[in-house]
Amino acid sequence: MASEPPLPDPAAMPRHIAVVMDGNGRWARQRGLSRIEGHYEGRKATRRLVEECVDLNLEFLTIYTFSTENWSRSKDEVEGLMFLIRTALAAEVGDLNRHNVRVVASGRLQELPDALQETLAEGEAATAGNTGMVLNMAINYSGRAEIVDACRRLADEAAAGRLQPEAIDDQAIRERLYHPEIPDVDLFIRPGGEMRVSNFLLWQIAYAEIHVLPVLWPDFQKAHLREALAAYAARERRFGGAR
Repeated sequence: MASEPPLPDPAAMPRHIAVVMDGNGRWARQRGLSRIEGHYEGRKATRRLVEECVDLNLEFLTIYTFSTENWSRSKDEVEGLMFLIRTALAAEVGDLNRHNVRVVASGRLQELPDALQETLAEGEAATAGNTGMVLNMAINYSGRAEIVDACRRLADEAAAGRLQPEAIDDQAIRERLYHPEIPDVDLFIRPGGEMRVSNFLLWQIAYAEIHVLPVLWPDFQKAHLREALAAYAARERRFGGAR
C-alpha cells in the first residue's frame, strides 16, 4: 500500500475487532506451494495483526483460527494446522506476556487433540494475570455451535429447576456463551474478498461494521488494519435508530 491512512480519534476506535484469516490456500496455490506453506506464511500476518492491535491499545481481538467446518479438509492439512497452532502459541506466549496480552480460547475445545488442549490451557494460565488486550482464539469454533451450546446449558438449568423459562432472554443467552465477558464485535474484518461471515461469532456480530478486503491473508499488513479502522470511524452507527 502506498501510504497508511491516519488513525481515527481514540474515541472512534472499536473495542472489539474480529478477523477471518482467509486466503492462505489461495495465496499458496498462486505460488505453486502447498496449502500448509500458505498457513505458515499466514502465521506471520497474524503476528503483524496482533502487534499492531497491541500498539494501538485495542481492547479485544478475536481471530478465526480453526472452524468446525475445517475438519473436512485433508488429513494432512488438518494435522498440519493442529501442529502449527500449537507450536505458534507456545512460541509466542513469551512475547504475549511481555505485551500484557491475555489469551483465551473459544470453541468446542474438548474435541481438539490432547496436545493442543494442553498448550491452550498453558497459554491461558500463563497470561491470565495480564490486563492489556484480550486475544480470543476461536478454535474448533462455529457461531451456530456456540449458540447451540448456550441453549443446552439453559435447557439443563431449566430441567434442574434452577431457571424458569420466562427468565430466558438475550442476557441469559449471552451469559452462557463461551466468553460472555467479551463485548459484541464492533468491527468485522474479512480479507480474501469473500462476502460472507462464515459462521463466525453470529451472536456477537449483530451490529458489527463489516470491512471486506481483496488482499489474501498472508499479504495482510498493518496498513490494511489502519484502512479498516479509518473506514469504521467514518461510519455512523445507529443500532437500528433513525438517522
